[in-house]
Amino acid sequence: MSLTRKIAHNTIIQIFGKAISTIIALIVASLLFRYLGKEGYGNYTTVMVFLQFFGIIVDMGLYIILTKKISEAGADESSLVGNIFTIRLISAVLFLGVAPLLVIFFPYPAVVKTGVALVSLSFLFVTLNQVLQGVFQKHLKMIRVTISEILGRMVLLIGTYFAVYLDLGLVTVLLVVVLSSFTNFLFTYIYSRKFVKIRLVFDFAVWRGIIKEAYPIALAILFNLVYFKADILILSLLKSQSDVGIYGAPFKILEVLVTFPAMFAGLAVPVLTQAFTQMDYVRFRRVLNKSFDFLAMTALPMIVGTIFIAHSVIDLIAGPDFAESGRVLQVLIVTTGIIFIGNLFGNAVVVVNKQKEILKYYMAIAVISVSGCLLLIPTYSYMGAAWMTVLSQSLITLATMYVVWRKTKIFPSMKFFTKALIACAGMAAVLKLLDGYSLLVIISAGMITYGSILFLLKGISKDLIKEIVSTRSEQ
Repeated sequence: MSLTRKIAHNTIIQIFGKAISTIIALIVASLLFRYLGKEGYGNYTTVMVFLQFFGIIVDMGLYIILTKKISEAGADESSLVGNIFTIRLISAVLFLGVAPLLVIFFPYPAVVKTGVALVSLSFLFVTLNQVLQGVFQKHLKMIRVTISEILGRMVLLIGTYFAVYLDLGLVTVLLVVVLSSFTNFLFTYIYSRKFVKIRLVFDFAVWRGIIKEAYPIALAILFNLVYFKADILILSLLKSQSDVGIYGAPFKILEVLVTFPAMFAGLAVPVLTQAFTQMDYVRFRRVLNKSFDFLAMTALPMIVGTIFIAHSVIDLIAGPDFAESGRVLQVLIVTTGIIFIGNLFGNAVVVVNKQKEILKYYMAIAVISVSGCLLLIPTYSYMGAAWMTVLSQSLITLATMYVVWRKTKIFPSMKFFTKALIACAGMAAVLKLLDGYSLLVIISAGMITYGSILFLLKGISKDLIKEIVSTRSEQ
């Protein structure tokens, strides 16, 4: 089977898996929204966001470094996996162990402080699980990762249902989160042993090389987290937990949706790396363009459609108690679409070895984001936080595109993007006419309209469809 088809089939597998995981995640979220209410879900969100700051320090960019380095010609996969896994494990224990101690000094309810201590274990399993996924990315065997994720999600769904049904409280809900993450990691670890033996390796010469390459990415990710999550942390300190809950509900939907572009961009990394290291810039341009087109094709209708149905979606998922979250979702969906594109170019920055150059942009945008949140949140609360998130993500996506262009002189073609915009305009006109109809009718009509216009504009070709769905081996 050709490389293109392998990538396409792995993408389809992951899309199918992500679809199942997304449905489960939304069901779990719906259970929690209704069970915990605005204040309770605010506490839940605060626990997760507080730990994410420590989790991102642990990340250090090791996942993308592993995926990139084991895709290089002549790479010692076993040594790289063992060393990077060891670095990740040690850093996770050290940094995540600090979180329960530090949260004591924050003005949070006792349940939040207890929750941070418990969920730090979940973040340990998540971070170990993530670094192993680079092995499956390289071998294009993402079906095993998909199975592990679905098993973890099923544990989360069943456990959450019984915690809610038996009214066991937020602490039990968080224990279920830990068990879910452990299940996901356990199966990923078992499956990974088919490709490489996982062992603790202390080759400090290798460590120095990895850390030297990883620290700019780690700083970039930290700045990324500042402008992506500082809004919630500042909101939790300046406003009530109810306000955090109103903002946290649509933000949860955003987090579920952005797992898709992260998955897709991750699949493109090995191919982009091979093309770049072999100085095959024609192939690099082609892969980057096709990836950009695919993500734009997905992101643009998602933004336009959600603006029309945001209030209905929130009512369906979260219930009337979160009615104000509909306005927030209309803004945050724009951020989600921008992240679709930003993920691709963020990874491309690493592929072209410009992670140090991007740091100055990340730092500047982090300062703008925090300053903006401190200025807007006291007056505009969650709406101020939402608009600052849009601005921050827009700036960082433009910065990553600029850095990749400076290195490669390659910029994605806007031809397909323009066609997708025209199709979205047609879809918007139809959705406006269907105002008041059921959610199912509106979504169905929107998808049909968008797809039909894009097909008529030759944005989607028969050859492309055949290439993706074909299962014949290429000779």
